[in-house]
Amino acid sequence: MGFLSNLPLIVSGPLLLAALVSISLLSLNWFRKHKLPRLRFGEGDPEFSAAMVASIMVFYGLATALIAVNVWEVHEKVKDIAKHEAASLAVLYRDVSEYPEPVRTVMREQIRAYTEQLIHDAWPMQRRGQVPTEGVQLMHAFQSTLMHFEPTNEAQKVLAVNTLAAYNEMLRSRRLRLDSVERALPGLLWWVIVLGAVISLVSAFYFPVVDAHVHRAQVGLLAAFIGLVIFMIMALDRPFHGDLGVQPHAFEIIYQQLMSD
Repeated sequence: MGFLSNLPLIVSGPLLLAALVSISLLSLNWFRKHKLPRLRFGEGDPEFSAAMVASIMVFYGLATALIAVNVWEVHEKVKDIAKHEAASLAVLYRDVSEYPEPVRTVMREQIRAYTEQLIHDAWPMQRRGQVPTEGVQLMHAFQSTLMHFEPTNEAQKVLAVNTLAAYNEMLRSRRLRLDSVERALPGLLWWVIVLGAVISLVSAFYFPVVDAHVHRAQVGLLAAFIGLVIFMIMALDRPFHGDLGVQPHAFEIIYQQLMSD
């Protein structure tokens, strides 16, 4: 799935469906020509085969449904993490805007530089599955400036405490976001998805359907539906990857509304 996941969805989706349907129909033609005539079916065998296919599809559908729900929940959770980090960054920027000069300008510029780096450099790296590291140095510089500030009155002491809390919350969200960059389904689950699809499709071959066109249509529709489910899981598997990956829209909004002055 690595090759398909690197393609745009408008390409990978039809390619996956076409490949799965084509392979299924070619396999069905070979099976009907070479294997099906040699099989002996009794009076109740078609009903037994139908029950077996239904059982296989129920278990396969349950497995893929659980995987799809988990992938979707992870994707939405990572999106919420990014939004929370952006909100924490906005609060932090507003807090430092109340500091006296010259530390106010220094910290605002440091936060602005971090946000620009996050949008233009870090996010493209995340889309490629790479964990960005340049933001660490920018945060170290900001933290050094923050910690060296000495409050001179009670108002500045309260402001320093609130700013430190906002900074820690932003760091926590940042850590959760970075931990999600390489998050993906384990290879074992992909084997379950792929082998389960093969078993489900092959089980549909064991029907003495007289009209080959009807048999091909049924298997083709089954292959297309399974392909759609696999495509959905593949598209949402890695939270930052692909056309449906989490975007830096929340950071772009706070940069335009708060930091672009």
